[in-house]
Amino acid sequence: MILGVQVWALLVIAVALFAGTTVQGLVGLGLGLVGAPIATLVAPELMPGVLLWAAALLPSLQLASNREQIDWRGLAWALPARIPGTVLGVWLVMVFTERALSVAVGVMVLLAVLLTWRTVTVPISRTSLLGAGTISGVTSTATSIGGPPMAILYQHRTPTQIRSTLAVYFVLGAVFSLSGLGISGQLHAREFWLAVLFTPFLLGGLWLSRHLGRRVSPMRIRSTMLLVCAASALALLVRSLAG
Repeated sequence: MILGVQVWALLVIAVALFAGTTVQGLVGLGLGLVGAPIATLVAPELMPGVLLWAAALLPSLQLASNREQIDWRGLAWALPARIPGTVLGVWLVMVFTERALSVAVGVMVLLAVLLTWRTVTVPISRTSLLGAGTISGVTSTATSIGGPPMAILYQHRTPTQIRSTLAVYFVLGAVFSLSGLGISGQLHAREFWLAVLFTPFLLGGLWLSRHLGRRVSPMRIRSTMLLVCAASALALLVRSLAG
């Protein structure tokens, strides 16, 4: 065991993070969609902390080489709205059991997959940015999956703007969520150290995404990974509801 977690479970999470990072490097989000249901399935005691630490680290690595076309005006409306959402998310973590949160993760991923698969057009406005920021704050803090609301808003922008804007949003949003969980006593040191342990897999996923982006259609990879996300979420729901 490493830090109280079975080695096989850590290897499964590492592979999931590698796959999620690859997808996120291509389309702007994916780490939470792929990583959260699998991590919750094999080591629910680590959630949502370990995924939030990874969600803060990965976009920082992305921004090191991709800072073009960031929509600062949109972020100025969406980020403050995460604060009340974060408070509500912290309350959910404190009130609900691991089983209930597992169900929440599964449902959230399935909804995100459906909304992402069937393109939903939502205009970017102050109202939609405030709404997306609030919802994202709740879901990110409670389940570590906060990308879909913002991704749905920005899906028709250029790939570069989507990736760079979401990267900034994920970094700052994860900081909000981690701070809220830390203040409430729902965050533990081992989750941080495990996220550090997973860093080589994040770097590997970013490296692979850059090479795949030149050779393979991101839409093809995205469709395949959405199917994997849906399958993982369904398995998580079946286990949680039957347990």
